[in-house]
Amino acid sequence: MQRDLSIPRHVAIVMDGNGRWAKKRFLPRFFGHKAGVDALVRLIDACSVRGISYLTVFAFSSENWKRPEDEVSGLMGLVAVAQAKYLAKMAKNGVRIVVVGERDTVSERLRKAWAEAEESTRHNTRITLSICFNYGGRWDMVQACRKAVAAGLKAEQIDEASLSRFMAMAHAPDPDLFIRTGGEVRISNFLLWQSAYSEFVFTDCLWPDFGEAELDAALADYAGRERRFGGVTPAVPVHAG
Repeated sequence: MQRDLSIPRHVAIVMDGNGRWAKKRFLPRFFGHKAGVDALVRLIDACSVRGISYLTVFAFSSENWKRPEDEVSGLMGLVAVAQAKYLAKMAKNGVRIVVVGERDTVSERLRKAWAEAEESTRHNTRITLSICFNYGGRWDMVQACRKAVAAGLKAEQIDEASLSRFMAMAHAPDPDLFIRTGGEVRISNFLLWQSAYSEFVFTDCLWPDFGEAELDAALADYAGRERRFGGVTPAVPVHAG
């Protein structure tokens, strides 16, 4: 059966606005991040129901280490809390989890939590959730080049196709739809390589308030676009994976 091209196969989201959401309610920023996790869990199911196969979210950038120490510490602790609360349910619901980002600079406890989440969901096929944590698009390009060199590729052998195989998101097709919440209109070093031909939707909605209505609005916007991929007439996207 042919896939409905009006529905993106892969949606990527910069989940922005957690801190401002908490501030509006006179709450510490941590409560905004916690509400953001709950919003993500709800959205995973909403995406799956709508036929979206891949969802990728920007959870923690490589630049976020510059935030206040208590906020960073809270975010790290939230990973364990979210895993204890939601992992079993997501695994049962067919969600495959892949964590994308630099692992060497995070704690062993966090690495073990990620490994457990990936191992317990690796056979699931309903929807693939890629969580970009300690991730940056420039880091991704650099690490891909290093891996290509380590694999023995010569300069003349490196092209877009060969380098793509070493990207941290090689397990997923490039995102069709890129959404950023929170009112900012920039991509903030997220999926620089992969979003070359993505359709962008920016919304003022703060991430914890982003739900099915906001998702459907973004999908309707996407469905009205003509995707040319650099050509003159609309082209049918070709995905790998």
